Amino acid sequence: MTEHAATTTPSAGLAAKVLTVSDGVVAGTRDDRSGVVLVERLREAGFEVVEHRVVADGRQSVGEAIVELASDFHGLIISTGGTGFGPRDLTPEGTKVVLDREAPGLAEAMRAVNPLGRLSRGLAGTRGTALIINTPGSPGGALESLEAVLDVIPHAVRLLGGD
Repeated sequence: MTEHAATTTPSAGLAAKVLTVSDGVVAGTRDDRSGVVLVERLREAGFEVVEHRVVADGRQSVGEAIVELASDFHGLIISTGGTGFGPRDLTPEGTKVVLDREAPGLAEAMRAVNPLGRLSRGLAGTRGTALIINTPGSPGGALESLEAVLDVIPHAVRLLGGD
């Protein structure tokens, strides 16, 4: 058990999906380190990671992927990548158009964990019974962002299911 796992509320029975947004990973020129880190951490926290998908950067590719991932799904969808200021960093824009409701407190908490977090434009919100959060594309930034909200995710997901 890692140091992180010992301090996290058990998430037994909760499902998660990871979406890596990266032109480089799609092209095979970069390794998906941040997606792998998120999958590992979610499993340590007791989530069942039922899918890990990679899509190219862009508003449409992200929006379409989130719609597909959220269809008939009750759990967490966490994306990594595309939240910065680069010309292809359009994950928040693709996310925003498919959210039913935004959850600004989660996004604010993720940005507050590190001074560089102020450069993240990531969003959080819901679509159906899925909780969606955007994290940065660096492994450290993705993990820090997840850790900032991991303690409340199980409760949020259960509320989405009507508990």
